Amino acid sequence: MTTLDLPVQPPVRPMLAKSVASVPDQSVTDAGPAYVYEPKWDGFRAIVYRDGDEVRIDSRNGKPIDRYFPDVVAAVREALPERCVVDGEIVIARTPDGGAAHLDFDLLSQRIHPAASRITMLAETTPAALVVFDVLALGDDALADRPLTERVEALDGLGLTGPRVFATPRTLDAAVAREWFDAFEGAGLDGVVAKPADGPYAPNKRVMLKIKHTRTADVVLAGYRLHKTSTPEQPLIGSLLLGLWDERGDEPRLQFVGVAASFSAARRAELVAELAPLVVEPGTPAAQDHPWQGWSDPAGENGDRLPGAQSRWSSGKDLSFTPLRAERVLEVGYDHMEGARFRHTAQFKRWRPDRDPGSCTYDQLDEPVGYNLAELLPGAPGTR
Repeated sequence: MTTLDLPVQPPVRPMLAKSVASVPDQSVTDAGPAYVYEPKWDGFRAIVYRDGDEVRIDSRNGKPIDRYFPDVVAAVREALPERCVVDGEIVIARTPDGGAAHLDFDLLSQRIHPAASRITMLAETTPAALVVFDVLALGDDALADRPLTERVEALDGLGLTGPRVFATPRTLDAAVAREWFDAFEGAGLDGVVAKPADGPYAPNKRVMLKIKHTRTADVVLAGYRLHKTSTPEQPLIGSLLLGLWDERGDEPRLQFVGVAASFSAARRAELVAELAPLVVEPGTPAAQDHPWQGWSDPAGENGDRLPGAQSRWSSGKDLSFTPLRAERVLEVGYDHMEGARFRHTAQFKRWRPDRDPGSCTYDQLDEPVGYNLAELLPGAPGTR
């Protein structure tokens, strides 16, 4: 591996954020404002190192991912200074017919593929962009120990206005940040981040504040997977498999929308006994009637992933599950949707014995107001 001649050497773990309920108020002292506010991008975190023609892109956990993004490597060579280290996010935009441009995490995740030929094809057909929000080194100068206000000044001096590499928008006004929190979700963004204005770059430490959207939905429980530590003597539930009724088409169908998985060890054991009466035994009429009885197929109708299907993230994992009669409803917390599914793992809130499973449809979901990503990333691939 080529050694990079930079004042900041890889791997650098990115600075992290802790969740708070709302955008913090701004305060100003003689030293200046307390926070710098930025949109929270929903993509792949990327620490980018450039030394001449040598470009390395590391993921959040410090593993190189530049082989998956040859288009971003080319964009870095074109747009960034010859010797630098920056922190940012790789994103892919998509503009549906008749709609506004927005981020598409599913398209982005398709890049993590073993075949170089497929990566090359995707880089050409759905090219990615890099949004930069911090500078750790520039030329011979290491900037990580300097206050964020100085690093922002260095970032502004790079003139990153696209179409493939952009500096993130930012503001010192908490009211503007709150407007962004509401407006930008329609473009697929994840919330808002507040960064200490006078703070140095703190690798792998949660010194930033993130404010994400939180919502609830009533969903149907239709199965579970066992926990990786489960044994025949002590079965433990790992995740609950969740569904919503999709009423489009000739007949309603229960669409797999994600999982709820955060339980204590004691609760995992309790759930096994609690859900035992709902278990559908193989070979019974109930098994044939289960809405996910075709789970072993690679995908359902219309390409929707089913709970037993492999994906690029799950290759080699045991994704078998125990089907349950789809009779129980639970309330879960989620941040936002990615297509027909929850973008992240949902949070179990409570059982809803008062709800009929058939009433758990997509109609209940809060849809964000549309916002055209082209206004944030003008000229970026996938926007028009």
